[in-house]
Amino acid sequence: MSENLVLRRDQGPVRLLTLNDPERRNPLSDALAASLTAELDAAARAQGIRAVVITGAGRAFSAGADLDFLRRVRGETASANLAHSQRLRDLFLRVYTFPKPTIAAVNGPAVAGGAGLAAACDLVVMDEKARIGYTEVKIGFVAALVGVLLVRAVGEKHARELLLTGELVDAATAYRMGLANRLAPAGASVDEAVTWAEQIAENAPSSLALTKELVASFYGMGLEDALRYAAAAGAWIRQSEDLREGLDAFFEKRKPRF
Repeated sequence: MSENLVLRRDQGPVRLLTLNDPERRNPLSDALAASLTAELDAAARAQGIRAVVITGAGRAFSAGADLDFLRRVRGETASANLAHSQRLRDLFLRVYTFPKPTIAAVNGPAVAGGAGLAAACDLVVMDEKARIGYTEVKIGFVAALVGVLLVRAVGEKHARELLLTGELVDAATAYRMGLANRLAPAGASVDEAVTWAEQIAENAPSSLALTKELVASFYGMGLEDALRYAAAAGAWIRQSEDLREGLDAFFEKRKPRF
């Protein structure tokens, strides 16, 4: 196993984080989850970083389950199993609520927890040869944590199809269902994701962060509560330095300096 389980590379305002356990197809082990969480925390603090792309080393994005964990799971106590689930929950929540835009570059198979990691990102660029799926039911597990993210991503009917069949779907099907935002030619998912992230990073950071917060919050709100929250957010952003700079640039016919 690689000692450095998550590789970091900066390209301008974009940080590329690569899951780096290719021999095992980048499973979401406790160690890898902890390394990715630490890298995300560092990216959140880095002022020059405006967006994050997550991908996998080798031929897979992430095969999901750690085989070492699967071998010992039946012998684990209920409290140990709960602690494992909570660590994975914390990772998915960190990605989903990350204050900067995140893009998953699905370069190869994304399975079970790996599919959940992709769904937790804001956007997904998927290699046209890649496949994605939630295979838990095939071996007696339940796609519990990843199911929460999946329903939000694709709606209930598509989520039921993926979760109940446990089948891997190809990139074209994933795009049709809404699991993928864009498809990339074979081998080009990372380049396309980074280019897209660079474009998104040109927008106002405070606007991006607040937009992400609003979209995440709207899902569980009633109409009136959502509109009330949106009105407050819209009023708050008008006092921001980013808005002042954006308006100055608009009227001066120049590119804003966020």
